[in-house]
Amino acid sequence: MLIREAVAEDAALILGFVQDLARYERAEDEVVATVADIQASIFGGGATAKAIIGELDGEPVGFAVYFYNYSTWLGKKGLYLEDLYIAPAYRGKGSGKAMLQYLAKQAVSENCGRFEWSVLGWNEPAIQFYQSIGATPKSEWVGYQLAGPALSAFAGDHQEGIPDTFRRW
Repeated sequence: MLIREAVAEDAALILGFVQDLARYERAEDEVVATVADIQASIFGGGATAKAIIGELDGEPVGFAVYFYNYSTWLGKKGLYLEDLYIAPAYRGKGSGKAMLQYLAKQAVSENCGRFEWSVLGWNEPAIQFYQSIGATPKSEWVGYQLAGPALSAFAGDHQEGIPDTFRRW
């Protein structure tokens, strides 16, 4: 298994893997990213996300996208895995584990306090795999997000119910 840092020319490959992952996660219609979006957000100036590509015998078999977050409790940055995908024909052959180990080494070399990710509750094969490598689920934390119209509405001028002291920004 060869693991390499992705380059801008990999944007279409990454988008293809993203679409495959979305199909697997039953959310194909939610992918709105384009090749240009991938190029800008991972390889453009000011990009905060990074990607790696896994190859077997010169063939791309998977990818991972990650970025750094921060823990105030640890006083250190952390590495957050946004996506990990291995093509079905290559699963169970150590590719996913190799990519996770690559990122774990990256986290250790950068003095990260943690390496974390999320998994869908129904994805039992992934959950079993993650537990087999020593990862533990967060039991008390519930993730939240604002996206699309909800994010726009919340960020907009509509500020009912927000105290005057917070309206300055």
